[in-house]
Amino acid sequence: MTTSAQVRDQLVNTLRLDLVGPDEQDPNHQTELLDNAPSRFYLTGFLIPYRSKAEDRRDDGEDDDDLETDSEDQKEQDDRIVIRRSFFPSSMGLTVLVPPQTTVLQVDLSWGDYQPEDPSAVVQAGGADKGPAGHDVFGAWRRFPRAHHLAVPVADKQTLPIADSGGMELRTAMRPVQGATKLPADTRAFSLYLVNNRDPEPGRLRDRACAFQAKITLRADHPLVARTNPRGGRDDDHDENIADIQYRDVRQYAVGHNVAVTARVSDGHCTSVATEWMPTAPVYKVDHPKIPELQAEMTALGRADAAQTRAMLQPLLDGFAAHLEREQATLADLNDDRRPGAEQMTNHAARVAARMQAGLDALQDPTVLTAFQIANRTVAAAFYRRDAVERGIQPQAIRAALKQDPAKPAAWRPFQIGFLLTNLCGLIDPGHADRELVDLLFFPTGGGKTEAYLGLAAFTLALRRLRLPGPEGGGLTVLMRYTLRLLTLDQMDRAAGLICAMEMERREGPNAAQLGERPFEIGLWVGQAATPNVLGKSGDNNPYAARTKLQRFQREAGKESPIPLQRCPWCGLKFTPPSFKLEPDARQPEDLRIQCLNTDCDFTVNRNPLGLPIVAVDEPLYKRIPCFMIATADKFAALPWRGEPGVLFGKVTRYDEERYYGPHDPGLAKKRPGKKLKQPLPPPDLVIQDELHLISGPLGTMAGLYETALDALMRADTGYGPKIVASTATVRRAESQIQALFGRERVSIFPPPGLNRDDIFFAKTDTAHKDRARLYLGVAAQGRSLKVSLLRSYLALLAAANKRYLEHGGADNPNNPADPYMTVLGYFNTLRELGGTRRIVEDEIASRLTNYSVRKRMDETTGSFANRPKLREVVELTSRVATHKVAKGKARLAEPHHAGDSVDVALATNMIQVGLDIVRLGLMVVLGQPKSTSEYIQATSRVGRDPNRPGLVVNLLNIHRPRDRSHYENFGFWHACFYRSVEINSVTPFSARALDRGLAAVVVALARHLIPELTPPNGAAYIETYRGELTERIAAILTERVRNHQPMDAEEGEKWQRFFQDRVAFLLQTWGDLAKPRGNRFAYDKRDGYPLLHDAGRIVPNQFKAGEEHFTAQWSMREVEPKTNLFIHYPTGYGKENMT
Repeated sequence: MTTSAQVRDQLVNTLRLDLVGPDEQDPNHQTELLDNAPSRFYLTGFLIPYRSKAEDRRDDGEDDDDLETDSEDQKEQDDRIVIRRSFFPSSMGLTVLVPPQTTVLQVDLSWGDYQPEDPSAVVQAGGADKGPAGHDVFGAWRRFPRAHHLAVPVADKQTLPIADSGGMELRTAMRPVQGATKLPADTRAFSLYLVNNRDPEPGRLRDRACAFQAKITLRADHPLVARTNPRGGRDDDHDENIADIQYRDVRQYAVGHNVAVTARVSDGHCTSVATEWMPTAPVYKVDHPKIPELQAEMTALGRADAAQTRAMLQPLLDGFAAHLEREQATLADLNDDRRPGAEQMTNHAARVAARMQAGLDALQDPTVLTAFQIANRTVAAAFYRRDAVERGIQPQAIRAALKQDPAKPAAWRPFQIGFLLTNLCGLIDPGHADRELVDLLFFPTGGGKTEAYLGLAAFTLALRRLRLPGPEGGGLTVLMRYTLRLLTLDQMDRAAGLICAMEMERREGPNAAQLGERPFEIGLWVGQAATPNVLGKSGDNNPYAARTKLQRFQREAGKESPIPLQRCPWCGLKFTPPSFKLEPDARQPEDLRIQCLNTDCDFTVNRNPLGLPIVAVDEPLYKRIPCFMIATADKFAALPWRGEPGVLFGKVTRYDEERYYGPHDPGLAKKRPGKKLKQPLPPPDLVIQDELHLISGPLGTMAGLYETALDALMRADTGYGPKIVASTATVRRAESQIQALFGRERVSIFPPPGLNRDDIFFAKTDTAHKDRARLYLGVAAQGRSLKVSLLRSYLALLAAANKRYLEHGGADNPNNPADPYMTVLGYFNTLRELGGTRRIVEDEIASRLTNYSVRKRMDETTGSFANRPKLREVVELTSRVATHKVAKGKARLAEPHHAGDSVDVALATNMIQVGLDIVRLGLMVVLGQPKSTSEYIQATSRVGRDPNRPGLVVNLLNIHRPRDRSHYENFGFWHACFYRSVEINSVTPFSARALDRGLAAVVVALARHLIPELTPPNGAAYIETYRGELTERIAAILTERVRNHQPMDAEEGEKWQRFFQDRVAFLLQTWGDLAKPRGNRFAYDKRDGYPLLHDAGRIVPNQFKAGEEHFTAQWSMREVEPKTNLFIHYPTGYGKENMT
């Protein structure tokens, strides 16, 4: 039976044959007959005569297109000029390092010459008629294979004519390698070029002088010398030292020129390299090893006592200890340069092992064990529910199905349970040293990081309720933060399933009596584009209000749902208009309740009057304060503007059965006095920062500055900060980034990096099975526009996939191995590139695919392609698409091709680099090398999640740009170790520009939420009463923070202290001066009175009165540089026009 891996290989071969042509190993096409000139039939892989005229060296068959763009920070016009002047190549070659004993290299050359069957027909053809697949008819061309062998001396500046080739020649260059201490003495760099020096042919006969499918194969009698890595072994870069150790077996033996190269390595030595026009590189799957005797099945752990739990989990720790002993033994095999770094790695691993053991020992405490049991039961229950939905079980049948057959048992992967044990002590005891340690979960994309920290969340939630079952145990316990909408929505679905399981545990579990009366709930705290921030009321015209959204949804179910969730997280039933209800009165609602309409669901109104435990509107969120909250980083910019968010940090004084009350609305105390809390609500115990690598640049800089206020507010009442865990699959110098973001000096990476990157105990790389690896394929065509490359690649992939799909049963085969490749997921660096591609797909590609099966050679009876008569509507996943459409697009991508709502082509930007976890997807086309290696790794990891349906990533590189060319010419080596190329993230919260932009907002946020009397909207009027106290307190907070941000001596620390004391004193003095003449009319926001704060994005000339300009604040953290508005003043002086 054909596998998906075999289908993928067939696609690669088809694409290579279609874009380059046959190689010397292809027995079926050595003497092929084309119906077109080969330079028009093939995209790349050929050399034109060196002395051709300029007009013959250009591809003038295509117009300029608007795909020739790059990132905004490059000069677009300069790029376009370079591209328009680019020529087809006349030479290609490679460079190797040869040892002194090598004097002669054996070189095999191959290419194909094409001759017209009837030259007169070619000359006379006018090009007006169209042949198959829309190509111009220029007559028939026959291929003649050429192969030559030369013994090439290792010498400089040789020109070696190739006999009987009509002018093809080899040229060489050689130079000694100097200054490379790690290379053998007298190593030489030897370059070899194949040059087309034939006499050019005129006009339409020019292809007779070209060499197609050109290839160089070089063999040496002694092993070639590997190139050294100039970045390796740097004492000042701990991450690079680790990478140097882990990738010490990955070596580069050749670099291409105008072409890529592949090296053939055996037993650690390379004696042969070859050029490759379309290189491939596998990135192997990471497997989760089976640990002998480890029993990590969640349901069993959920009922095991302390002794049983130790017996079940101790094998994990014993196995890791044995692994560390083997690592220690490996130290002796390392050279002196690498040994110090390796010792640091093994010492770190030993500390992690000790923390895991301490976590396991902590389970001897009955309360801690009970929380651990609850966490296991609830994570298992959520897993079984989600798995049932993904298996297609109908919502009404899930309960019965799970009782009969829960499918595969829910079990922790070794790294997941290890991570949970490692963090237990820091969660159990706020005073434990591990509380201030940031644990970074560093694991490849798709490996199960989400489940690991959801397990931590479940344990934390259960532990607080067990210790404080009354109202004092309420409030926000777990805060999970993201940066992108798509990621937030995806994780909301998973986390909501866990909270449903927690609520079922509270209602019906064996420890229900210990978990209190208040429900476990999850909140979604994001911008109004994703969820309504206000409920709305009769008569208002707010299009983002929950009431307005619900009314639109009720009128037309195809409209945007009030919340971004599409289905019940417990049973999978799709939400419809009756699923949402405004209470108690739809005209002036106080809450938006969500209920499942499946009568067999535990969260239908008949079983649970409160419905699903989901709070998605800001107003009720501030009242109910869900225990688990998912938020975007931008949302915290509201802290100076609004008093309500203070309740999320425990700023609560009273409660009743329905809600909590904070100092932001003191007038409510007269209407609903409630009951006074015996003690303040505790602040969050756990903060989860997913996808850490995204908190960088301007966003990371502003987030780091605002984090000063967040951390101080969470410590204000207890003195303890939350436990912080972060996760990522791509990061470098995480310690400095975390220190800048969170002010924490200690960071621990889990799993700890090992000396052997393919076996770190908790994960092993499956290098034995290339058919399970994600395969990268590079395409670069010098002289062609990106439009041509993209058009040809999309056509070939879509039509070839359909050919394989039909060959394997089409829609009648539910397990069709070609299904993962029936959807092309296009990835773009800019919206402009995406927009240009959308036009190409909807116009040219869609029309050509209706008859693309006729694209074949004249001597073929059956081609490589099948028609796709009707291309479905293109799905776009970008920031400019509404949230509900993004959610629907994701759902469609998961549909198999035979489904009526499936997707043929989806186009996306960096929105999908995280949060797109669709197992079905298997094919991605990347247009141009993304701006960062991290983005490239994250985005391309969206395909091939299923190891039985491996992914294919086609990277269309723009060889006319130096960066893309470098990636192309070093394609195989770079992909073999691209994790070590991840860039360092820049986070500078205390830079001058960041302080100018955000310091006032942070000072206002701290003052407003530290002093309850300043929290209400008109609390801004009373700053004078607390000015002295706040000056010292806020200056101390900022000074301590900047000292934690970066190492500094005493003198620099005092300098910062004086700066903050002066600056805070000035801001609070100015605040007081502004408040004095306005009395209680003075407020933070203009909606409540005369404003202290002004929106930095809406500043107009001459707006401010004296002092007001110092209090600008943002509603977003995305920019550090201030926005500039351009105003045109008319000569008459009447009116002005904003040109922004």
